[in-house]
Amino acid sequence: MRILIADDDLLTRRILEKILAKSGHEVVAAASGSEAWQILSGQDPPALAILDWMMPQMTGVEVCRKVREAGGSVPTYLVVLTSRGQTDDLVTAFEAGADDYITKPFEAEELRARVSVGVRMITLQQQLADRILALEESLAHVQQLQGLIPICAWCRQVRSDGNFWEKVESYLGKRSGLQFTHAICPTCKAKQIEGLKHLRPA
Repeated sequence: MRILIADDDLLTRRILEKILAKSGHEVVAAASGSEAWQILSGQDPPALAILDWMMPQMTGVEVCRKVREAGGSVPTYLVVLTSRGQTDDLVTAFEAGADDYITKPFEAEELRARVSVGVRMITLQQQLADRILALEESLAHVQQLQGLIPICAWCRQVRSDGNFWEKVESYLGKRSGLQFTHAICPTCKAKQIEGLKHLRPA
């Protein structure tokens, strides 16, 4: 998973990068809050971000707030890295939109464990977003089948939205995913047999 680490301290960034890379993650680094925000608000942002609280230009908490205000179909999982451990500070971080926090100095195993929780949450959110999208597409197909459908009284072809005429099974198949097999109903079968009788020589 691509993870953003934002910290103005070079040594801390190197330690974080080494720990996360060892766990198989791709790391993107930023040295300031504004740089972190630029990455998170750009195209294809990392799904998880570890943000130092105190950074130049923009704090990690301010970055959290801006990310939450911007929204997104699958929200970025935000972890605040801080030397502050007071309850009021943690409440401030959570109210700004942080999902978790890690206090300095941190242990590598704790960092890996908290990142693993974030990865699980992101995976669940993505699965939920995919299911919602599938339901919306299914609903759109159902809505396309509602209302009056112009059908030729002679050949039974249906007029599509582009004013083209096509077979009923083709029209429904495109809009519902249905597949058709062909058979003959008892009434038509009887008519066919009766017609063949008339074709026999006397």
